[in-house]
Amino acid sequence: MRLSNLADYAVVTMSAAARHCGGVRTSAAELAAETGLPVPTVQKLVSKLAAAGLLRSVRGAGGGLQLARPAAAITLADIVEAVEGPIALTQCVETQDCCYEAGCSVKPHWPMVNQALRGALAGIPLTQLAGAKEVA
Repeated sequence: MRLSNLADYAVVTMSAAARHCGGVRTSAAELAAETGLPVPTVQKLVSKLAAAGLLRSVRGAGGGLQLARPAAAITLADIVEAVEGPIALTQCVETQDCCYEAGCSVKPHWPMVNQALRGALAGIPLTQLAGAKEVA
């Protein structure tokens, strides 16, 4: 399995956001400067991450971006799914138009494999990725 560039950048962006936890809010431009990612890419990611409930945007004076929940409660699986959708190694689990389905003995096992992969990613908290201590 290989993450897309966007999923990789989402992990980098969320790790940078986690390092701001408990401090002042940050902005997409600041996260872009910190990570070296292009501002438009970070803005796109911030939108996806906010829609997934991982980031929160606060308007007005003193506004900016912050984690929507504690870094310890956000996992690598949450971040990847925010950008990529459900974690799955194959598309055949979600589709009914596979021309090999009738003779496939593997399809019934893919949900178990996908769950194991998601479980492994869900076991990695953002605090570990950010190199942060227990952050609330």
